[in-house]
Amino acid sequence: MALPFRKEAVRSLGHCLDHFDDEFSGLSQIVIGRRFCGPPNSGNGGYVCGVLAKDIEGPATAVLRAPVPLDVGLDLVMQDGATIMSGEGGVLIGQGRSSDAADLPDPPEPASLEEARAARERHLGLTQRFHPICFTCGPERQDGDGLRVFAGQVEGRDAGVVADAWTAHPAFADADGLAPTEVVWAALDCPGYFAWVEKEGRHGALLGTMTGEVLRRPKAGEECVIMAWPLAREGRKETAGVALFSASGELMARAYQVWIVMGPRPPADASAKESASA
Repeated sequence: MALPFRKEAVRSLGHCLDHFDDEFSGLSQIVIGRRFCGPPNSGNGGYVCGVLAKDIEGPATAVLRAPVPLDVGLDLVMQDGATIMSGEGGVLIGQGRSSDAADLPDPPEPASLEEARAARERHLGLTQRFHPICFTCGPERQDGDGLRVFAGQVEGRDAGVVADAWTAHPAFADADGLAPTEVVWAALDCPGYFAWVEKEGRHGALLGTMTGEVLRRPKAGEECVIMAWPLAREGRKETAGVALFSASGELMARAYQVWIVMGPRPPADASAKESASA
């Protein structure tokens, strides 16, 4: 049963959320602004998963059921302990629920800042066209408009272990000077996809499920290391681990992702440098 709420509209980071009396602990309406796109006409998967998870204490699992429309009002309510997002006509778009730390992957040894900076220069999206305006990985987005996370192969690691040195821009900071939870989840989104592209070659995939936890949100201007690595594939599903580390190697966030492959899967030994449609 959904709880009734008293609305008090506020705006933050280009999307609007309705906030309510603490006794109800729920949400009512949200608009995902075009700024937060993944593909041009739908919401960034990691960002939307973060919106679904941000008010759930501890690890959370967010599942995307349909493309997330931009610049339209969406219902977002807390129901039976889960966050439910629905669109016009009550169409289910996504769900968030509490999870367990046991569902999260153990990260590899963190790359150093120097290794991550070097890996950034090898990011495939800098030489091939993937999603140029994606909020997370779009190279056509400017600093302070997009996150510009460019994860590339880490030298000396297994194929698919990617990293980037990423700095949380002040434009995304909240009143405490920290990157909001949904922005942290967004930063962890696309690296998991590029881990599989590096491992098996270029192909299309959409984020379906993300289970994550944020242990510490980065401060604006704090340089961090983002890493991702492929885990397993089964049919049209690819799973990946992603993590955010401080410059000193402190684990700040981690997540387990399920990607749904779109179109034909590349051969297992395909080169990531081969060109195909994304």
